[in-house]
Amino acid sequence: MLGIQNDGMMASLNGASRQARADRRVLFVNRYYAPDQSATSQMLTDLASGLASRGVDVHVVTSRQLYDDAAAQLAAREAICGVEVHRVATTRFGRARLIGRAIDYASFYWNCAVALLKLTRHGDIIVAKTDPPLLSILAAPVTRMRSAVLVNWEQDIFPEVACELGLSPFPRWLERPLTRLRDASLRSAGMNVVIGNRMREYLAERGIPHSKLRVIENWSDAVQPKPTAASDLRAQLGLEDRFVVCYSGNLGRAHEFETLLAAARTLKGSSAFTFLIIGNGAKMESLKRAAAAAALDSFIFLPYQPREKLADSLAAADVHIASLLPALEGLIVPSKLYGILAAGRPVVFIGDEQGEIGEVIARARCGSAVRVGDSGALVDVLCRLQADPDTRARMGERARRIFCEEFSFDRALDRWTEVIDGLTRDPEAPSRVCDNMMTFNAPEGL
Repeated sequence: MLGIQNDGMMASLNGASRQARADRRVLFVNRYYAPDQSATSQMLTDLASGLASRGVDVHVVTSRQLYDDAAAQLAAREAICGVEVHRVATTRFGRARLIGRAIDYASFYWNCAVALLKLTRHGDIIVAKTDPPLLSILAAPVTRMRSAVLVNWEQDIFPEVACELGLSPFPRWLERPLTRLRDASLRSAGMNVVIGNRMREYLAERGIPHSKLRVIENWSDAVQPKPTAASDLRAQLGLEDRFVVCYSGNLGRAHEFETLLAAARTLKGSSAFTFLIIGNGAKMESLKRAAAAAALDSFIFLPYQPREKLADSLAAADVHIASLLPALEGLIVPSKLYGILAAGRPVVFIGDEQGEIGEVIARARCGSAVRVGDSGALVDVLCRLQADPDTRARMGERARRIFCEEFSFDRALDRWTEVIDGLTRDPEAPSRVCDNMMTFNAPEGL
């Protein structure tokens, strides 16, 4: 009898949570959304659609552009998979030059703020991502004025990333005040969702309360492992008898290719290796030029593959490469890791061996990590993997296992639902956020 009562109580609580979610709206803010195929857009599209399927009233404020097409004119308003999408107009200089990108950012900030002020109601939850950077500074005062709740979804940490890369658009004297404002906006939030433990540690050191930091890693969705022999892309490229080393995704300023390039030079005399590079990014053209200058005909370059073909393109590789400049540990976590794990492939990470990805690889025993610049170690790892298909298979199985246990979309959606439910059940959250916003100062000593 007690069991029946408990079951009834749990059903009642779950029903109440679902009704509470429907009663409170969630407004996501990010510069790109479906049908855009960039990483932040795909993550947001997955999450927004998933929450909508669980009864949450979800809205997205975004731009009318595509990541790789600044001239795109997407609809100003539409519903996609139960999500209400509101697209604001922006300038269209594109990503080619930093000054043009900065102007595009500024126009998005302004029109996004106007849209949020119009859309946000008392008690709404605003989830601000980090494209463009420092969106939390814009979203924080809107939540205060509308008695809403702010959740910051930190994909990367600005302005620190830009400063580390020497690409900050701000004068030095402005960086510290902006960082203080960023920190204040994070402290004022109901919750800050970060994508790695190093990132949580970094923000905690900046004075963000541990109680307002929640790690929810990124994920990969709809990628099922398949044998290399079943990959259509591998067959189309005539790579059936080659050992394929793949880099798939964005090759941006935060990544590193010189170590891979040096290893390819060392392996130039071997006909066994092919380096398949899929994607785009700020450093992609430099890699293409360097490979051509070194007459490395073992390199094959392809553009981004459609999402519906991602599982097939990932399956084309025997091993995948990921990289991150060590100075950016705690500020960025390359999301390509999760697709590699989902595909059941070994991963070789070029970066900090003790960093976020290095720790996952060591714990799961699903690959190797080598230091930036240590091309000899990379050659050794690739040659060992090429000679030992059984080890590759075991690594791939362990990669898939840790993906299913820790990095699946369903797991991430459950944890995001907990965040939304927690803020929904706490009717005092908006007023406390407003009170916290009144003190917009950085911690002592910063």
